[in-house]
Amino acid sequence: MASTGTRPPLGGPQDLFYAEGTTRGFPRIVRGEGVRVFDDAGRDLIDAASGTFVANLGQANERVLEAMHEQGRRLTFSYVKNTRHDANLGLTERLARLAGPGFERVHLSCDGSEAVEMAVKLLRQRAVALGQPERTRLISLMPSYHGATLGAIALNGDLDAEAVYGPLVQFSEKIPAPLTYRAASPEAAARASADALRETIERVGGERVLALVVEPVGGQSTGANVPHRLFFEEARRLCDAHGIGLVYDEVLCAVRTGSFLASQHEPLPAPDLVALAKGIGAGYAPIGAVLASAALVDDLAGRTGFNLTHTYNANPIACAAGIAVLDEVVERDLTGAATRVGAHLRAGLERLAERSPLVGDVRGRGLLLGLEVVRDRATAEPFGPEVDPADVLRLHGVEHGVLLYARRQNRGRFGDWVVIAPPLVISEDDCDELVERLGRTLDAAAAELHG
Repeated sequence: MASTGTRPPLGGPQDLFYAEGTTRGFPRIVRGEGVRVFDDAGRDLIDAASGTFVANLGQANERVLEAMHEQGRRLTFSYVKNTRHDANLGLTERLARLAGPGFERVHLSCDGSEAVEMAVKLLRQRAVALGQPERTRLISLMPSYHGATLGAIALNGDLDAEAVYGPLVQFSEKIPAPLTYRAASPEAAARASADALRETIERVGGERVLALVVEPVGGQSTGANVPHRLFFEEARRLCDAHGIGLVYDEVLCAVRTGSFLASQHEPLPAPDLVALAKGIGAGYAPIGAVLASAALVDDLAGRTGFNLTHTYNANPIACAAGIAVLDEVVERDLTGAATRVGAHLRAGLERLAERSPLVGDVRGRGLLLGLEVVRDRATAEPFGPEVDPADVLRLHGVEHGVLLYARRQNRGRFGDWVVIAPPLVISEDDCDELVERLGRTLDAAAAELHG
């Protein structure tokens, strides 16, 4: 049901738990087809955010649904602490092959938050096994997003989180994210963040730092920010110098930016671990993963092992879904499509930016793109705390046939944006229609915000 201000006596939608001001105008979705979803009012909406950047294959992919059905009839559940099964073997082999050398081992989990936590726990277990129990501190970026478990919340670059959850967890050290918009240059932003990383390691003590966790391409927390590679080069150098683990959180950006891992583009310096989720299950089943080297995992297995698991880790039906998703990605060259179609979509967004007073920047990579929303394009002045411009866009988007995901980060302190990340199966014609609908959305939002 849509959020109408009335609350049912029993049950109700998940959004009943959210702040009421953030749930205005939620459409009730009744079915989906390809890159579109349809609500109970009969409107078709192009899903510009793939749900929450997860539905890479769009809706109702028959290959994936059939694979899940067949697996469920053959083997519904098997617990990884006392059995093995073929779907687990098939999925991890595909993931390791796509990730390439240095990522021969795959630890499966249920979602991105869990994958990020498992990566940290794996590094902690290794540190203890190596006789380094003092390694307890973590470093991440401000702003950033790594999940919603307590461990992941402690990593998030979220100004409000510590007041609520601070008494429960040890929050990470935060360094400024290398945000490219409003910076003197991408290189300058990267250098400033690298300097802050070095200073933080020196202050905390390199021997006490367990890991640095960063996103190679940002998601909702930074509006698809693409940091300059200088930051990652310096981060790798500093981590190596102090024995610190480097974790790339690719939960959102993997598959979507034109290569399987976003860090394979340039390529960036290799991390020790990679966290994956969203795109490898594509919304058909909850699944996440941590990629690691055989050297790291096999050495640890000979010492103490990494013996943590959750009940649904490597669930057979989820693994079967993941296999089918990855086979679709490879056989249909959807990473290549992200580059080709992403360039077409970006050109359309840049045309909108030329005429819309709301758009200050278009950025991103592949089919992970962001529009920075500003009060004044000439000065890059952001909107103040009194209005959430992305949410205004979301509401007008529903009226003009585009489904946007808008969740304001850090009360707009670092800016406001909408992330445009449609399913990887979107065609250029659908991109053109998305741009047209988004243009009308921007026009309506500008009239309200500047009226």
